[in-house]
Amino acid sequence: MYEPRTFLDKLFLVIKGLAMGAANKVPGVSGGIVAFVGGFYEEFIYSLQKINFKAVKLLLNGRFRSFYRYINGQFLTLLIFGMLVSYFSVSKLLDYFLERKELFVWATFFGMILGSIYYISKDFKHWNKKTLTAGILGLVFGISISFLSPARENDNLWFIFLCGMISVSGMTLPGLSGSFILILLGNYVLLLVDSVNALYDSMAEMLRGDFSFVRNHERLETLKILAVFTLGSATGLVTLSHILTYVLKHFKHITTAVIIGFITGSLGVVWPWKRTIFKTDGDGQLFLDSNGKEIILNYERYLPDFTATETWWAIFFVILGIFILLGLEWYGDYRKK
Repeated sequence: MYEPRTFLDKLFLVIKGLAMGAANKVPGVSGGIVAFVGGFYEEFIYSLQKINFKAVKLLLNGRFRSFYRYINGQFLTLLIFGMLVSYFSVSKLLDYFLERKELFVWATFFGMILGSIYYISKDFKHWNKKTLTAGILGLVFGISISFLSPARENDNLWFIFLCGMISVSGMTLPGLSGSFILILLGNYVLLLVDSVNALYDSMAEMLRGDFSFVRNHERLETLKILAVFTLGSATGLVTLSHILTYVLKHFKHITTAVIIGFITGSLGVVWPWKRTIFKTDGDGQLFLDSNGKEIILNYERYLPDFTATETWWAIFFVILGIFILLGLEWYGDYRKK
C-alpha cells in the first residue's frame, strides 16, 4: 500500500499528468521520461499492472471501493485527469509555440532529455558486460528510429487499434516517443490532430446544446477512429505494464541500462536544429489536414550557425531544460526527506 497523499502531493500529481500529456503529443518526446524523472515511473507501471482479472472480478461483483484501492485508483485518476486536461490546454499551447518558436521548444526538450540522462545514470552503479551491452543496444535502437522513413496514412480500424497499442509505448517506455512512432506509421495527423480536434469540437457543440454533428458522417467516422485508437491504447497500456512489471522485477539493472542507452539515442529525434519536411504532391503543393495545417512527414537535421543570435537563444533554452530537470531532481530529493 502507498502512503496517504497530501493536497500538495495530489496537485503535483495532476501537474505531472499535464506534463506527461503534453510530452506524449510532441513527436520525439516521451511521456515515460516525465514519469521516470518525476519519480513515479514504477508506481505508474505497477498500478497499471493491477488492472487484471482480479480487478475485473471486483468490479463485476460491485465492490467498487475495493477495486479503486486495489488498482491504486487515486493515483491513476489524478494522473489521467492531468493528461486529459493537457490534451485540450497545455498541448494546445505547445502547438502554438511549435508553430511560432519551434527551435526554442525543441531546444528546451533537448535540454530536458540531457538532464534526464544525467538524472537516471548518476546513481546507476551496476555497469558490467551485460548492462553495457544492453545500454549499447538501447543506444543503437534509439538512434536507428530517428532515421526511419514514415509510412502513408491508413484508417483501417485494425491498423488504428495496432497504432494505439504501439504509440502508448511512449508512456511506458522512457525515451520511446509514441507520437514520433505515429509519424513513422503515417497516422500522427489523423490520430493526434484530426481525431482530438473532432472530439473537442463535438464536446463544445454539445455544451451549447448543438447535436447536429450526429448527422455529420465524416465527424462520426473520425470519432469512431478515435474510439478504436483509445481502446488500442488502453489495451497496450495494460499489456505492456504486465510485461514491464515482470522485466523490472527480474532484470531491473539491465532494463535501466537499456533505458539510459535508448534515451541517449533519442536525442537525435529531438535535435533542435532541424527543418520540417512536409507532405507534398508531384508538383510541390503542400497537403493539408482537415484543419488546414501542413502534414509533417519527417525532419531534416543540420548543424547550428553559431554566428546567429537565434542559436545562442536556443542554447539558453537547452540550459533551461537541463535546469528544469535539476529542479525536478531537487523536488524529488526534498520529498524523500
